[in-house]
Amino acid sequence: MNSQSITLGGGCFWCLEAVYEQVDGVLAVESGYCNGDVVDPSYAQVCDGDSGHAEVVRVEFDAERIGLREILQIFFAIHDPTTPDRQGNDIGPQYRSGIYWHEASQEALALALRAEVDTIYRGQVVTEVLACDNYWRAEAEHQHYYARHPNQGYCAAVIAPKMAKFRHIFKSRLRAV
Repeated sequence: MNSQSITLGGGCFWCLEAVYEQVDGVLAVESGYCNGDVVDPSYAQVCDGDSGHAEVVRVEFDAERIGLREILQIFFAIHDPTTPDRQGNDIGPQYRSGIYWHEASQEALALALRAEVDTIYRGQVVTEVLACDNYWRAEAEHQHYYARHPNQGYCAAVIAPKMAKFRHIFKSRLRAV
């Protein structure tokens, strides 16, 4: 096994977490906050938009089963990388699009893939690619949120369609149940 981690921000962390928990080769997903100024921020501080943090998921994956390129292809498919500080009705700097790398080799691949996606979107991609910094695990109630609350309003209206899109586009990457 070749365990690696990457941290991704693409709107509400519940959405990304729900998708990556279904990906074959993903070992663990943790919701958290990164690249802000506050030490150990709370969800309320991050939601206020004043902490500088992005809502993110840390994705641990077995690189022998799924590569970083495919992890990032899923990322670009399940969120809108062209809207600054926004995903749908989730608005604020905490919802920015970002790839937060853990190793220098990840930066190069992330920049290359972002450039490919930017060509498709005609120069509109705003996804930041930065080293992961000042990362903090989100509170326990935010971990595995969709799995625990699939019928909650936000989950049914926002996350379920993203899950359906992922399952349609990446059928071959679905974790065996």
